[in-house]
Amino acid sequence: MQIILMEKVVNLGTLGDVVKVKDGYARNFLIPQGKAKRATAANLKQFEEKRAELEKVHAAALAAAQTRAAQLTELNLVVSQKAGMDGRLFGSVTNGDIADALNARGIAVAKAEVRMPDGPLKAIGEFPVTIALHTDVIAEITVTVQAETGK
Repeated sequence: MQIILMEKVVNLGTLGDVVKVKDGYARNFLIPQGKAKRATAANLKQFEEKRAELEKVHAAALAAAQTRAAQLTELNLVVSQKAGMDGRLFGSVTNGDIADALNARGIAVAKAEVRMPDGPLKAIGEFPVTIALHTDVIAEITVTVQAETGK
């Protein structure tokens, strides 16, 4: 299926590109998410009319993401969890836990923006975590997992 990209999509293209993708990918993900439209003559004409406006919106989103990334640079986030004597956690620290801790500090981060390629953190220590705020803006933070003090 031929589609017009309405925003930059990783490993696919940038705003305004006309690309061919599998039908299911377009129907089930790109079009419902608003990332693409079918490449019909009417949609191409409509896109060209609104191109400048869409580019402004995406430039504003990029600037907002860069501002949020500036808040995250060199951030050391401390998360407390119950742990055993050997340093392993009872449970784990997930991307949701990290997003909640960042939101508590006043930095708006969605759970889906926290990238943990090695999976949840299951031990005490310092770990690098990637925050993908935009397709072009990625911030690195350090998460320190410490044993929770008694209650």
